[in-house]
Amino acid sequence: MEFLPTEQLMALDRQHVWHPYAAMPNTGPVFPVQAAQGVYLELETGERLVDGMSSWWTCIHGYNHPRLNQAAQEQIERMSHVMFGGLTHQPAVQLAHRLVQMTPEPLQHVFFCDSGSVAVEVAMKMAIQYWHNRGQPQKQHFLTLRHGYHGDTFAAMAVCDPVNSMHHLFRNSLIEQYFADAPQIPFDGVWQEADITSFTAILEAHHQNVAAAIFEPVVQGAGGMRFYSPSYVRRARELCDQYGVLLILDEIATGFGRTGKRFACEYAQVCPDLMCVGKALTGGFMSLAATLATSEISQTFAQGEAGVFMHGPTFMANPLACAVALVKFSPAREL
Repeated sequence: MEFLPTEQLMALDRQHVWHPYAAMPNTGPVFPVQAAQGVYLELETGERLVDGMSSWWTCIHGYNHPRLNQAAQEQIERMSHVMFGGLTHQPAVQLAHRLVQMTPEPLQHVFFCDSGSVAVEVAMKMAIQYWHNRGQPQKQHFLTLRHGYHGDTFAAMAVCDPVNSMHHLFRNSLIEQYFADAPQIPFDGVWQEADITSFTAILEAHHQNVAAAIFEPVVQGAGGMRFYSPSYVRRARELCDQYGVLLILDEIATGFGRTGKRFACEYAQVCPDLMCVGKALTGGFMSLAATLATSEISQTFAQGEAGVFMHGPTFMANPLACAVALVKFSPAREL
């Protein structure tokens, strides 16, 4: 690859490259990165910056980690990608097994995705198709929390905060979902049942139409880094069971040690029916995500109308990404 002079690089960037959450022409600051090591980004100008955002909360082991680099180099010599339809491979199978070992025991089945937003879409589709398989096709809607964030694709946007999120411009194009008040009791606060009154009332009134509740356990990330009581998660699990509604926990930002435990749901000592993971799954090396399901969920699909789960991302279970993720969780090769 030819490396362009910095001025030419930035001129072409301004002319052609549409950055996230930006407009064209892009008038905001854009910093040209030429290398990264540990917590530092090295710019084309020679300056070094500390990446306090950890590349949107993904690089939990730092940039350019030798073990992750080695795993990628070893895997790319075998194959960088192969479709997952009708095929399988060592990195995906072993990673699925490790994820099952790491997560609460009822989660036994792993559906690989190529991004966190897709993992949320997959979980929502699984919930809808699950109820269709169970003869309750009216359960099409979702209960979620205000101040929540679950991604930028359409189904994911529909369960993000409809007023305070970045997606309010699309409200008229999204399926309208049910929004409970955000939890108010802090992480170490004394639990009061009044904090979950709104969630309870919505389930009581609409559970016949609700496929699942979905929210970020213990920490609402992009919605303001709001830490709340694990008792809320525990009570939500109980209420979902009481009213016959599935529970989806979005651990994309909270998983893999981000909150002090491997998964935030461990603080509440609950297991969801479906769990979404991503971001730090590969240590920020490349995009990979997954949706984990209980056997009770997955075993309904073969008997349903379609006979299968109707989803299959093109880069699902990418071997290169799976190999990098797998080395993070290998007991013999602690990072």
